[in-house]
Amino acid sequence: MIVKSLELKEFRNYEQLNLEFDKGINILYGGNAQGKTNILEAIYLAGTTKSHRGSKDREIIKFNKDQAHIRLNIEKDQVSHRIDMHLKKNKAKGVAIDKIPIKRQGELFGLLNLVFFSPEDLNIIKNGPGERRRFLDLELCQLDKIYMYHLTNYNKTLAQRNNLLKQISFNRKLLDTLYIWDSKLIEHGSIVISTRKQFIGKLNESIYPIHRKLTGGKEELRLQYEPNVKYEDFKDKLINSLERDLYLKMTNIGPHRDDMSFLFGKIDIKKFGSQGQQRTSALSLKLAELQLVKEVIKESPILLLDDVLSELDRERQNYLLNSIGDIQTFLTCTGLEEFINHRFSYNKIFQVENGRVICEN
Repeated sequence: MIVKSLELKEFRNYEQLNLEFDKGINILYGGNAQGKTNILEAIYLAGTTKSHRGSKDREIIKFNKDQAHIRLNIEKDQVSHRIDMHLKKNKAKGVAIDKIPIKRQGELFGLLNLVFFSPEDLNIIKNGPGERRRFLDLELCQLDKIYMYHLTNYNKTLAQRNNLLKQISFNRKLLDTLYIWDSKLIEHGSIVISTRKQFIGKLNESIYPIHRKLTGGKEELRLQYEPNVKYEDFKDKLINSLERDLYLKMTNIGPHRDDMSFLFGKIDIKKFGSQGQQRTSALSLKLAELQLVKEVIKESPILLLDDVLSELDRERQNYLLNSIGDIQTFLTCTGLEEFINHRFSYNKIFQVENGRVICEN
């Protein structure tokens, strides 16, 4: 699985851009705010339909323009594919695979598997539960189309149930129709809960040895799934929460309120860990994710590293760079000294300056 080339039009600070990549290590270097991260964002967006920054389409389109285009040429299982994405300011994005428009954006998931690591991944640990659910959902949707189906339908059902709860406050007779949405919520939500539990369990198998090695055996990191409700209790707790739901006009029970903890023993890193411990834990999580994806899809995903070396000490830099192996990697940095000092081999270098990219080899 490799990304062969990328074309951008009116995307972020790029008016027009055409790049061809190497199947090995691709380095994009230059000063801050020049457009390096935008290239990684475009690759990730084309593979997942989502911005790693959580940006909306209208925020991605070049200033004073109404639309943007991404074209990504990839190779998977020795077969070439083309992904075209049309971003519009006031309409849903359009996506085509091999020139054939797709009806549902979810059809794109799994064609290109990507692992994105940036300094903002520290937010997975530091921020609220929504950040951690987003991490789980983005990765699981790439790996498991059944999960994506149930998550999509759960979110739709949740929105419809919440809307009904608001209507019931004006028309109590509508209460008799609530059971329809309850059964669907339980059906799809139970799959979401059980799949997240299994995924976190598999992540734990990888993250434990990785983190021990990163910390010289000094720390033992464990992930703990904190479901809002266990799937076997979902029905009873949803029924028991009815009066509260009606009062607040929203659904208070379900996986939309799940969380995940990062623990050293019984110590919650989010609350009591140092900045260094949180940063190392984020690195361990991404390396565990990378390893798990390789095991599931039986090949290496594409690795996107956005200015992460500057956030790590020398030992962790070496560990990360040595973990790349034969994975196609896109790596941004401010200068090449980091790689020269590490005697790290790379295949293609791009200099990025003010929305212009020059290939140096």
